Amino acid sequence: MGTATDLAALALEESDSEGAFGTGANSARIARSRPYETLSKTKMSSIVGIDLSSQPDGLGVLAFRGADAAKFLQGQLSADVGKLGNGDSTLAGLHNPQGRVVALLALLRTDAAEVLAVLPRELVGVVEPRLRKYILRSRVRIEDLSETLRVLGSVTGPTSDPDIRQLRWAERWMLLVPADHPEVFAGKMDARANWDRADIAAGLPQVYLPTSETFVAQMLNLDLLGGIAFDKGCYTGQEVIARAHYRGRVKRRLQRWHAPPGPELRPGTSARTVDGRSLTVVRAAAGADGGWDLLAVGTFATGEPATDAAAAADTGALVVEPLPLPYSLPD
Repeated sequence: MGTATDLAALALEESDSEGAFGTGANSARIARSRPYETLSKTKMSSIVGIDLSSQPDGLGVLAFRGADAAKFLQGQLSADVGKLGNGDSTLAGLHNPQGRVVALLALLRTDAAEVLAVLPRELVGVVEPRLRKYILRSRVRIEDLSETLRVLGSVTGPTSDPDIRQLRWAERWMLLVPADHPEVFAGKMDARANWDRADIAAGLPQVYLPTSETFVAQMLNLDLLGGIAFDKGCYTGQEVIARAHYRGRVKRRLQRWHAPPGPELRPGTSARTVDGRSLTVVRAAAGADGGWDLLAVGTFATGEPATDAAAAADTGALVVEPLPLPYSLPD
């Protein structure tokens, strides 16, 4: 087993694999994982992972517990939480009434009465009170576990440690590890850039405070990543999301790009293509060449003239090179 940096490099190599997370338009889940089964055993006394909890952009964990936990989330999020069995995971969106994404949550159902959600720590304080006001008489309680559970990234497959929850993330894994676990090594922060580049190569979006409530669900390709179930009951924002699916055409989509060396690109900042189309950055990571790998939302129809070319000409970093995604955007 290599260092955490080596593991992240392997994650980058594997992230373009065909059939990885949510490549089908009808995909409904991240991938089935069974955290309490021994799929592979570690041969070392310690578990090595990439630290995904530390700031900036650290991940936190919310727990939804109680007899109505899954039912409650089914009525609030865009994915079909009700179909998740124990050990199943899915990407889901929390939306406002206009169908815009408040936060993205990676859900793991651990048992009949518990669902864990991984999301950016900076949005935990937004999501928790927003959902809490809808509990009413539901038998569910929400608990912030961000200080007691660390999120580690791993490319070595599941562990047999019963204290560690784990969910599949593309061709990799996210491990939810007790903060006081004695045998876990979190890799150096420079490995985080490799992990983020792997997420970008896999076309996996994320929402942070600067971009919360900015994008309609389909702009982030949630319909292509299994984050939306169009055959489930109502949830906040469903009417707008369903109308875009059945009646409209989404002209702006998440795409993968490369920018040359320059100022740091952060979520919510502007960029532009060589033909003048404007982009809004969703995720960015320092590239191996000193430039930037990024996911950004912009007009995606090839050959379509950029109506905002004049306005974009002097706005944002110049994005030189479009890069492929492991799934296809709709025509």
